[in-house]
Amino acid sequence: MTPPTHYLFRCPSCKTRNRIPADHADQPGKCGKCGGVLKTSELFLRQPVMITDANFNEIVLGSPIPVLVDCWAPWCSACSMVGPIVSELATEYKGRFRVGKLNVDKNPVTSNRYDTRSIPIVLIFDNGQLKDTLVGAMPKPEIVRRMHRFL
Repeated sequence: MTPPTHYLFRCPSCKTRNRIPADHADQPGKCGKCGGVLKTSELFLRQPVMITDANFNEIVLGSPIPVLVDCWAPWCSACSMVGPIVSELATEYKGRFRVGKLNVDKNPVTSNRYDTRSIPIVLIFDNGQLKDTLVGAMPKPEIVRRMHRFL
């Protein structure tokens, strides 16, 4: 996979998508429409972010880039097959997609809110809205195909 020449970040104030050159992506920028500050450095993590009931709104719903949420539990054998794929995606799509993991046993409010009755389940959010749901242990190419609609 070739590195991107630019990244798209949604302004937290006006929700406009801004194109930021890759060589400036780790620096704060300004929204081209409203002039709001775009804090981009925190979006370049190479590993999934741990999502909880307490931080879900900030990390997922308030994210300036699309978010892939892996809903899992430690006792789920199929989840252990999806986990390494999710970690790979966090590295490969850093700055273009935020990748997170939500332990459904420890975070019942969020898992109930999105009706995660069977796991593994992967939720894709964009602009604070649930856009796609992938139920079951899907292969990496299928997850990537479904993610690409939101890049």
